[in-house]
This record gives sequence, C-alpha cells and structure tokens, in this order.
Amino acid sequence: MPIDPTFPENHHVIGKRGKPDGKDFYFVWGPGREAESASDQNVKDAYAKRGEAIVPLGVHGTFVAVDWDSCIADGGCIEVCPVQVYQWYRTENDIPAVQMVDGISAGTGSVVREERKDFTDKSEPVREHDCIWCMACVTVCPVQAIKVDQTNLEFHKKEAEKTK
Repeated sequence: MPIDPTFPENHHVIGKRGKPDGKDFYFVWGPGREAESASDQNVKDAYAKRGEAIVPLGVHGTFVAVDWDSCIADGGCIEVCPVQVYQWYRTENDIPAVQMVDGISAGTGSVVREERKDFTDKSEPVREHDCIWCMACVTVCPVQAIKVDQTNLEFHKKEAEKTK
C-alpha cells in the first residue's frame, strides 16, 4: 500500500525533527499503520536480530515525505537524489525508529545506498528544504513510500506557525 497521497489531511503532526541550528526541520505525521515493512522478510529478520518490535512509525517529512511504515530500506531514493535530501537515519542516530519522532538530526548520516546499518534503517528526509522537485526518488521507490509535492508546503507552513 503506497503512501497516503493526502496524508497531511488524514494525519496529524506527532513530532518534529530539526537540525541543530533550528532553521530547517521536518514534521512527523501519524498515526502510523502496518504496511509493507511489516511483511518484508529482510525487514522482519533485521528487527528480530536487533530485538526490536516493528511498530507503526508514520510519515517523515511534509513536502518530501517518506512513509516509514512502507519503507523497506531499499535505498534507491538515497542513491538517485542529486541534492542529497535523504540520509540513512541509523548511520547518525542508531536508535529504534520509534524514537525518531522528535529531536535533532544534524545531517551527518550516510548518503550512500550500501551503507545502511541493516533493513531496520529508514530513509530520513533530513534536508527536505533542499529538494529540487526532480521526482527521481518517487520513481525509484519499489513500494511507493515517497511523495514529493510542492503543494504540501502550505501544510508545512501552517504546522510551523502552530509550533512557534
């Protein structure tokens, strides 16, 4: 099941991840749901090896959004992005994904497809604001976990006003 195309209307902000400078940030939208990652054998095996449960994680980002419940850590989006919007979150913050709802991501994680920690890793849109709208990431995602939509900028701005 691909990312909900109207997630900002059907979900609510459950968290905010920012850079240390406080300038750029992205929102996390929930509630999450059971989706592709929960049934992917590579993902299930990686979670079991870590002793972590697969739980709903929601959508990370607004105008460059990754449904972490669908993401199977393929890494195609990381590889094709010409401006390195994405990073493997565990290469900067090696913590359970459920703990990535709020906090800081400095953008120091790996942007190399083969450098994911394992299949529990997720593509984090840490540099969402750098997107050039090329849509390459959307076209390569095997589970359609990514939505890039400039009109969602309005949802981002609206939510940002609420959190000031």
